[in-house]
Amino acid sequence: MIEKLKELAEKNTIHLNEDQLKKFEIYLNVLSKWNRAYNLTSIRKKDEIITKHFLDSLTLVKLFERTGINPEGKKIADLGSGAGFPGVPLKIYYGDKVDISLIEAVQKKCIFLEMLKKELNIEYRVICCRAENVEEKFDIVVSRAAGEIFDVLKWGKNLLKKDGFLIVMKGKKIEEEIKPYTVSMSFYGLPERKFVIIRKN
Repeated sequence: MIEKLKELAEKNTIHLNEDQLKKFEIYLNVLSKWNRAYNLTSIRKKDEIITKHFLDSLTLVKLFERTGINPEGKKIADLGSGAGFPGVPLKIYYGDKVDISLIEAVQKKCIFLEMLKKELNIEYRVICCRAENVEEKFDIVVSRAAGEIFDVLKWGKNLLKKDGFLIVMKGKKIEEEIKPYTVSMSFYGLPERKFVIIRKN
């Protein structure tokens, strides 16, 4: 099953080594098991988790390359992380080069993320509270449309350091007001991806 992720990633020129693939395989199995009991994500089928969660999260790697935003050595927050997307795939990909915090308000999801960290043997922080109550500041904030876009933009900007970047991953619908800040990219195996990028002055 995880071969599918390797193949799709390669077709999008995202190269995953054996250790990274092993971690994604553990992630897939742990998420599938927990999902049956705790309903962490509405996507249940393993092949869909691979494309709609894992591969989709990794599209940020290509966005960073295209825009010249360098995540290495940066403090990154995943706003509304849910079952860990896109923060955990980014941590699996970049490893110790990034410092990742997952912001999630739902207790059962926080418990899952803490447990997942041990299973994957990787290091990230889980901040279990609402985004508007987080006082820490970050270099980069990423979010996969965790709620109304304008709420996400407001909370995300509050979490940014000066000159930091907020990146919100969106589906098809883009509101008029944010079109000037939107980058569209195409990926093999996924629908067109739109990223709203805001820099804090």
